[in-house]
Amino acid sequence: MLSALHYSGADSMMAPFTRGIGAILMLHHVSPEDPGNFEPHRVQKVSPDFLELAIRQVRASGFDIVSLDEAHFRLLEGDRKPFVCFTFDDGYRDNLEYAYPVFKRHGLPFTVYVPTNYPDGHGDLWWLALARVVVWLDAIDVKIDGSTRRLRAGTPTEKDAAFQTVYWWLRSIDETDARACVRDLCYGIDFDPRTLCHELMMTWDEIGQLAADPLVTIGAHTRGHFALAKLTLAEAHAEIAESVRRIERETAKPCEHFSYPYGDEASAGMREFQLVKEMGLKTGVTTRTGLIHLKHACELTALPRVSLSGDYQKPRYVKVLLSGAPFAPFNVVEASSRASPVT
Repeated sequence: MLSALHYSGADSMMAPFTRGIGAILMLHHVSPEDPGNFEPHRVQKVSPDFLELAIRQVRASGFDIVSLDEAHFRLLEGDRKPFVCFTFDDGYRDNLEYAYPVFKRHGLPFTVYVPTNYPDGHGDLWWLALARVVVWLDAIDVKIDGSTRRLRAGTPTEKDAAFQTVYWWLRSIDETDARACVRDLCYGIDFDPRTLCHELMMTWDEIGQLAADPLVTIGAHTRGHFALAKLTLAEAHAEIAESVRRIERETAKPCEHFSYPYGDEASAGMREFQLVKEMGLKTGVTTRTGLIHLKHACELTALPRVSLSGDYQKPRYVKVLLSGAPFAPFNVVEASSRASPVT
């Protein structure tokens, strides 16, 4: 679909009606390593070369690349000049090693959202731990909804199917129970999932190195990366507030931007958006797909993003996504708000 929109020129024709005033791009990993035969999170990994090309395409498409502070200001002021923000979730070390040099070379801003348990080495990267289990085993025995199932995992295709089955079941249940289930699977292959934080995530010293650069914004992403909608109000409040305070203490800078873990409708909703607003944070970003329109000046703590996927590492795909054409069923109505000022 993306290629068809590009080669037909339909994206360019639709852009005046669908692209809105900006986009917040969502990324996780930046790495030069090619994905393996089984890598269920390959969509979250792009190469430094593609990041470079994406930056060039964003500029060629007529967008300013700005910080979240600047995006917040433009939304409040009703500025229609198109902008793009680059954001990274979770605080992976490769953001420092591979993404930062690209942005530094261009003198461009970006944001990293950090769950504060991760740089302490106490985070639970359960989805990555599950992938490690699937890599090691040829079959997985797991009790799903009370029934023990054996899932084949001998080939890359079987591994992918087994991972998806277990992952989405875990996302549907209580998260504490889900994490306990993954830990049990890890212990069954003598793997300690706690090592993943030390292996993959930035330390506070490394985060401080980024935070010292005015180009970099460090945002909050809770303490433990729990789906806030599944927590009590008090628990959700603590996850947000304490993560903000910890980042401010570690970086000696205000923390004014927030990203909701998982970020879909089941993980963050009106209650969470209101909490972030009441805490005085400037923005809150979700994983709900969409571009930024003038109406988002009234929805600053419920902003959509556009994922740059590792499966679509071509500049033409960036161009099409920024046109808003793939989101036309949702954005055509929103784009009409450009004709009148936001109230």
